[in-house]
Amino acid sequence: MSRAVLTRTEQLAAVPAPTGEEAARAEIVRAWWTQDGWDEVQIDAAGNVWAQVVAGDRPAVLLGAHLDTVFGREIPHGARRDGDRLLGPSVADDSVGVAALSAVGSLLRAPGPRAGLGPVWILATVGEEGLGNLVGIRHALAFPPDPVGAFLAVEGNYLGRVSTIGVGSIRRRVHVSGKGGHAWEAADAPSAVHAVAQIVVAMHELGARGFPPARTSVNVGRIGGGEAVNARAREAWFDLEVRSDDPATLAILEQGADGAIQRNAAGLGVRIDDLGGRPAGSIDTQHQLARAAAGALVRAGITPSFAPTSTDANAAHEAGIPAVAVGVTTGGGEHSPDEWIDVAPISAGLEILAATVTGYREGVR
Repeated sequence: MSRAVLTRTEQLAAVPAPTGEEAARAEIVRAWWTQDGWDEVQIDAAGNVWAQVVAGDRPAVLLGAHLDTVFGREIPHGARRDGDRLLGPSVADDSVGVAALSAVGSLLRAPGPRAGLGPVWILATVGEEGLGNLVGIRHALAFPPDPVGAFLAVEGNYLGRVSTIGVGSIRRRVHVSGKGGHAWEAADAPSAVHAVAQIVVAMHELGARGFPPARTSVNVGRIGGGEAVNARAREAWFDLEVRSDDPATLAILEQGADGAIQRNAAGLGVRIDDLGGRPAGSIDTQHQLARAAAGALVRAGITPSFAPTSTDANAAHEAGIPAVAVGVTTGGGEHSPDEWIDVAPISAGLEILAATVTGYREGVR
């Protein structure tokens, strides 16, 4: 079974799927799941792919992995083997996660003690990366074919993690504008570039403050503006992201950022464009879903960790649905062309995912 997952990982990783352009991958996944014989295989209005792998008449367990990647079409795609590793753009994040979903369904569908634990659905989502703002999973949870009782976000190289905390984020593009002028003749005129530089320093200071016990980050990821080396800038802009693993702290950071922008742009115009974001949220590590995931790892000889992450599970937290982020195998280098996964642990990872669903169902009978 792990060999089939590896083959599908290679097939999917060969197809570019930047956020918003996942349709080709979605069609591949729909064909897989139809071939596998699953019920109600469909692509919804957002572009997500669904399949029911176990039937039942109570709230469903939903396992999801995302189709989109951070890589543009100009990046050479394709996976390659290097010893016991598979490398290539999106291999870990999240081609192997998508490729694993049907295999986990087969384990859950097999006769034996796991019977009667439905319904279980598998889902390949769009819009998880970048500025997708979780559009796929948000649509899926708003319009599911069955009521959803629990959600597992399957990330390719998260094996060993049980992420019960979803790190929230707020993303904005800040534009600063003014009249500008000659760098010598109008040296006292406000400069949009100077103001943006002051704001960026203020953002750094805001991030450096810390808000224990919450973890936070403040980042300016892109910046631009100005017209000439000898002109006071009429326009400048930057892209801002603030993150926290605590919703209340995220709101405090947002207020602090707004204040810093206004203080440092005196005499200039300011326009703030919303680039979206992700809600923060969590479940307790003693919740039955988290206990089931951790227990499955322990029984496989793996010590679980509980690091906060930012995944499709954030949208489930927002919707009030118990959720964790878990994995298929180990690996690293996410969001780089040489990201990689370990091949050997895939078989164990599939069993652990199935055991997580089983353990959760048995705990909430």
